[in-house]
Order: sequence, then C-alpha cells, then structure tokens
Amino acid sequence: MKKYLVSVACLVTAITVGAQEEITDPKATEKWSPVPVVVTPGEQNAPPSDAIVLLGEGEDLSMWESADGGDVKWDINDGVLTVKKKTGAIVTRNYFGDCQLHVEWRSPAQVKGDGQGRGNSGVFLMTKYEVQVLDSYNNRTYSNGQAASIYKQHIPLVNACRPPGEWQTYDIIWKAPVFCEDGEVKEPAFITVIHNGVLVQNHVEIKGTTDFIGIQTYKPHAERLPILLQDHNNPVSYRNIWIREL
Repeated sequence: MKKYLVSVACLVTAITVGAQEEITDPKATEKWSPVPVVVTPGEQNAPPSDAIVLLGEGEDLSMWESADGGDVKWDINDGVLTVKKKTGAIVTRNYFGDCQLHVEWRSPAQVKGDGQGRGNSGVFLMTKYEVQVLDSYNNRTYSNGQAASIYKQHIPLVNACRPPGEWQTYDIIWKAPVFCEDGEVKEPAFITVIHNGVLVQNHVEIKGTTDFIGIQTYKPHAERLPILLQDHNNPVSYRNIWIREL
C-alpha cells in the first residue's frame, strides 16, 4: 500500500512537472493584480506610513489606559514611558488581532536584584500571550522566562540582550488564534520575534494563554483585544511603540 501511494504521488508530480514544461510564454506566469499598496518605510525604527502610533514623541498617552480602567499612572517624560510599580498594567484603548508590533524597551541602568527580579516587565499580545521583557544580560534565570521568551512556552533561539540601561527593540509578527463556535481551537496562534535585529522566535506555535503556574492551554476569547504592558514592580521604560494591522 505504501509503495502504491508513493507511486501515485510520483505520478502526480511527474504530470505537474510535465505541465509546467509545456509553458513557453513567460507572460503565462505573470500576475498583475492585485497591486500592492504603497507603504513608505520609516527611518531608524520610525513607524511606516500605514502604522498606528501607540507611543510616540512627547507625553501623549491618549492611546493607553490602565488595565483596571482610568488614566495611566506610569511616568511619562519626553516620549519615554516608565513603569511606576504597584500602579498596575496598562492596555491600548484600541483592540487588535493579527499584527506587526514594534516595541522599544529599556531595563534600569542601575542593576538591582537578579533572575526574574531584574528589569522584569512583559508585552502581552491580546492581553493574554506574553513576550517576556527582562534584563537577561549576564543574568541567569529559567530559559523559557528570559528576555524574548514566549513566557513559560518557548526559549529564544539566542540571547540578544543588550546591557542594562541601553534601549532594545522587539519586532513581533503575531497571528492570532481562531476559535470554533463551540470554543475549540480551529487555528492556534503563531508568533515571530526579532530582538535587536536578531531572530529569536521563528514562527513558533502558541500552546495557550500565558500562565505562571501549570500547563498553558487556550481559553476562547474575542478576535481582537488590546496590547498590554506589564507592571512587574520594576522601573522598565518604553518608547516608540507602533503597530500595523495585518
């Protein structure tokens, strides 16, 4: 039976190849539509022309609110937003699904603590799936909890962390999960993360929502939800955050 299946597969391949060989006009494989929309790239990590700026220059926090409701209680100074401990996480007022997200962050220059207690925060897609923010420069912790890990799920391919006090970048490509009407997972989520220009998560499959304890599983949710930045009681700073809806 296996030999028969292989033979059929080879036959289909041969027919396909044969059909391709019969094409002699190069125009037969040209596609003229649709025409890609023109997008002007940004310079030096600036947002491209079709991006939504979530945190830009100045002290405009109109795109954000406290996760508990109300105004953001973090400190903002000339476009740099810094966690004010015990004031809670913040979320975008807009909701997003599939997206390209750019985030710049900085752990404190003055090193305090170690492991998970050093420069800890997090970028949560859809408020539920965490890309870990942590000072992982000469700072050992569990590998699926260091900077650029998908927290408690995927270890980064490499440690691309810069020294504390230096600005770092995350460029994240997010494919949101899709649920059936009965709540079952129709399509799992996938994520790609580039940390400081280095690929560290290569289209990995998300196993479920981020949980500190236990095996992570999916819980049905809306197609679009906010981006969340975590308050983990460390004065981590953020700047130049923009997003493109895909």
